[in-house]
Amino acid sequence: MSSFLAAPQRYAQYVAYMPDDRPVGFVEASLRTDSVVGTTSSPVAFLEGIYVVPEFRGKGIGRELLAVVSTWAAGTGCRELASDALLESQESRAFHRALGFEETERVVFFRKALGTQ
Repeated sequence: MSSFLAAPQRYAQYVAYMPDDRPVGFVEASLRTDSVVGTTSSPVAFLEGIYVVPEFRGKGIGRELLAVVSTWAAGTGCRELASDALLESQESRAFHRALGFEETERVVFFRKALGTQ
């Protein structure tokens, strides 16, 4: 988080609190100028992470956090907000769809250690 806070022109972070000051969720976003799969503009706001404490899920906190990031992104001149989710994360994919994201591509990443056959 400290590296994000050091570059506020590129990163945004927000925390959701209950009235008694308990943190119950957070969201992090960035501006990306590299190629972002499924987007047509640059820079693109990218949802780097979003989390809501399990017992507070389903109460609109994630939706509110996403709305704050969307406002931030629009204020930077972005026309698109992108994100990603692991293929096996049904909950995350459902969350994204419920908030208006559309799936653009599925991919599997590979690696090979150098110096091996």
